[in-house]
Amino acid sequence: MPKEYIARLVFDRKHISLALLSSDESKKNTDEEIIGGICYRPYPDMRFGEIAFCAVSASQQVKGYGSKLMNLAKMHAAQNGVEYFITYADNYAIGYFKKQGFTKSVQMHKSRYQGLIKDYDGGTIMECYIHPSIDYTRIPSLLAAQKQFVLERIRATSKSDKEENCYPPLPSSDFAARMEGSTARGGTTKAAAERALSIPGVIEAGWTMSDLHALLHRSNTKDSDRKKSQLKSDLLNIVAKVSDQQFAWCFRDPVNIDEVHDYLDVISDPIDLRTMEKRIRKGDWYKNLNMLYLDMMKMANNCKVYNGEGSAYYDYAVSLEKYLGTIFPKRVVSGATSGSSAAAMASSVSSSTIAEDGGGGGSGGGK
Repeated sequence: MPKEYIARLVFDRKHISLALLSSDESKKNTDEEIIGGICYRPYPDMRFGEIAFCAVSASQQVKGYGSKLMNLAKMHAAQNGVEYFITYADNYAIGYFKKQGFTKSVQMHKSRYQGLIKDYDGGTIMECYIHPSIDYTRIPSLLAAQKQFVLERIRATSKSDKEENCYPPLPSSDFAARMEGSTARGGTTKAAAERALSIPGVIEAGWTMSDLHALLHRSNTKDSDRKKSQLKSDLLNIVAKVSDQQFAWCFRDPVNIDEVHDYLDVISDPIDLRTMEKRIRKGDWYKNLNMLYLDMMKMANNCKVYNGEGSAYYDYAVSLEKYLGTIFPKRVVSGATSGSSAAAMASSVSSSTIAEDGGGGGSGGGK
């Protein structure tokens, strides 16, 4: 947004602006003192407020300041009788507003806000109900208290004597001998079938070893397909989460080599979010979360290498690396940063990148 537009909103007496300042004395009275700000216009008669903008400094993102700003605004609005926040969000901000409790399903009647707020082409209208009895500045402690209460109730209702929860072992028998004429192929399936037959009543119900073997074989095939589908869904979800972040705009598409002529001279193995998404949708490129994590870390490193420390793109790459540590499981992050197996996997991923993409992908940091 242009500076003039922001200044006009901030100094408009109809708008209310809140700023978040750093407590670091060394940053006092400097530009770095301002962490972020939020500006909204209340409509007291209609009991709703329109958020004009919410911004956090690029160097301070992915630290929870965006949520803190929004919670402060909710508290301020609730004290002034505001029941709903409404705003237009572009595609890059929808993810943030969802995390803050906003929804695309607007509950207010259209006549309540129509003609009062400005319509924006290409934006998505979103709404958030502000509960008057919730202290939004204490959300973390409230959630911790609720969790503690639930755990205490579970402990109070569970049996204290662990022995009461134990059951006698199932009888061990030679099930193959008991199932005359039945055959089983495959050691793993056979063991699973034997475990199933050990349940009292299964044999009496007419189940045989061959019946269970055929059933388990079909189940294993379905499980394999289901695991592949789940992995694909998890990978696409991670790419979408990263793409939704404000600092990720420069990583979404390949670097335009026609504009950045020397990019491939510096970066021999480019990668970007769009290329990752294509690989995921195409099939079996990524065998696990580790491989996607390594590609994303390589994307951040490419950006840092090409642009150098001190540039805005370098800061975006640092923010990306920090964010990846919050959305990937700890075992993936720790495993990728230590051990020769991670290095071998990175080499495998790196060597096949250009073969598939023709070198067209890029970190976006060269833009």
